[in-house]
Amino acid sequence: MLWLNIKRVVRGGFTSFIRNGLISLSSILVMTVTLFVIGSVIFLLAMLNASLNDLKGRVDINVYMMTDASEPDILALQSALEGLPEVKSVQYISADQELANFKERHANDQPTLDALNEISGNPLGAVLNVTAKDPSQYEAIAQFLQSGSALSKDQQVIVSKVNYQDNETAISVLSKIITSAKRLGFALAAVLVVISVLIIFNTIRLAIYNSREEIAVMRLVGASSKYVRGPFVIVGVLYGVVAGLLTTAIFYPLTYWLGTATANFFSGINVFNYYTQNFGQIFTVIVGSGVILGAAASYWSVRRYLKI
Repeated sequence: MLWLNIKRVVRGGFTSFIRNGLISLSSILVMTVTLFVIGSVIFLLAMLNASLNDLKGRVDINVYMMTDASEPDILALQSALEGLPEVKSVQYISADQELANFKERHANDQPTLDALNEISGNPLGAVLNVTAKDPSQYEAIAQFLQSGSALSKDQQVIVSKVNYQDNETAISVLSKIITSAKRLGFALAAVLVVISVLIIFNTIRLAIYNSREEIAVMRLVGASSKYVRGPFVIVGVLYGVVAGLLTTAIFYPLTYWLGTATANFFSGINVFNYYTQNFGQIFTVIVGSGVILGAAASYWSVRRYLKI
């Protein structure tokens, strides 16, 4: 008996879906817009995350060493920095390489090169470029460099300058931008989803309202609430499945068209490549969201507005 009722509910849902073709089409279109918003938020968050990670990678602090600092002492300090939990990487640039880089940067500044040639020896020291795992951790790294841990084995100061103070404002602003951007992204996604759910809810409510006489007859002959509600939930699920398939199909040519543009603008992330590489997850999220939204909206529409 249970299996027979399930078959009748499912068949009733498919029949209602096909019979009310115009209403089904309008509901699917509205839900497609909703799922498109959800999918767009997924891509926007991916591009934003890639851009923020790229910005994080561009920020570092430079540790300028004394000209008389020995290479073993510098390498020891590099190892100590790499051992800090806040440090992502440390790049060592020797004094000779730093001099070569300086000459390359000032290749068109002949007076500066002439003045440099008049100085005997290399006036520049080695440099350690330190990149933190998160911009907010640079202050702790700077404090480490200003402590006794930055001394040589002979307790001699080998650090000439740390440009953390020069970059502190930029690092602080970047940290705030990263935090605010993430919060704004999630808040925007939540608002758009709530608005979309309300639209879907009212659209499906209209579809159920058109079947109010059929529902009344079913109740008169003794149909249970679950039995009456079942076909409408099935219809909502069908709305979600069809809208999800339609949305994923729309994203294919759209991301293909926007792929090059996003790669140039959002730090190398190509939305088409992201779409194809993560198709399974994106498909599951979009179609799953459609099924959940359709079923939930149908369930609550019947319960609240038809007093079942």
